[in-house]
Amino acid sequence: MGQFAGQVVAVTGAGRGLGAAYAKLLADEGASVLVHDAGVDHDGSGGDPAVAQAVAEEITHDGGRAVSLTGNLLDPDACDEVVETALSSFGRLDALVHNAGLVIWEDTAHPSDEAWSRTMAVNADAGFRLIRRALEPMRANGYGRIVVTTSGRATDPDGAAPGLVSYAAAKMAVLGLMVGFRANVREHDIHLNAISPVAATRVLRRSAPGLTPESVAPAVAWLCSAHVRESGLIVEAAGGRFSLARFTSGPEVDLDGLPSVEAFTQWRATTTANPDPT
Repeated sequence: MGQFAGQVVAVTGAGRGLGAAYAKLLADEGASVLVHDAGVDHDGSGGDPAVAQAVAEEITHDGGRAVSLTGNLLDPDACDEVVETALSSFGRLDALVHNAGLVIWEDTAHPSDEAWSRTMAVNADAGFRLIRRALEPMRANGYGRIVVTTSGRATDPDGAAPGLVSYAAAKMAVLGLMVGFRANVREHDIHLNAISPVAATRVLRRSAPGLTPESVAPAVAWLCSAHVRESGLIVEAAGGRFSLARFTSGPEVDLDGLPSVEAFTQWRATTTANPDPT
């Protein structure tokens, strides 16, 4: 019956690429899946309901259970509708994967307000509304798993790319959602974690044949499962290779009251020469 028999998972941005791979694997493992995708173009314009419908139909053709939903997450009501449709279609919601996102390449000399607003709206604002609504039935059941999507373009200064200020900020914002909402549900078996995927998709084309969405999907399925009993994990996934990313504090040093700028400079030189082995 699979790891997710009897469970319901909602996946946003599930009509193509990574989201479609997540939805299909979860369905193969027995989950009933809410396949959400507005079918928009690269810049977030337009909309094609056939994108989500095709994935849902493929899942049902293969013997799984799925329904599609096509609302644009720029609309706050569409975020609530993701959860409400999962509940009305399948009676419960056990996991939410917020995969939908928007990448807008900006002018490096003057990033635009419009790029900022649209990017934050789909990645962070929608994430806030989706998680807020999803936690209602999860609290009632005392169980839930939520997976947000971050990026090495945001978490790693060496991996950042010019022209993605808004994207980097949005992908760090979802980590704030992960941490903040978790503090609100500590009394329940509800856990919030993140996936940081690298894959060849229509959003980010890559030539490496091994960087497939399907090679990332098992990590997301694991984060959606009852096997995960902790929050705050950031799983980096690329081509079947996985690692945990984390923010850590190095050893504390006493610089004696109100140290000088020179003291901080010497301290930093020491930490660079002798990095914390942890």
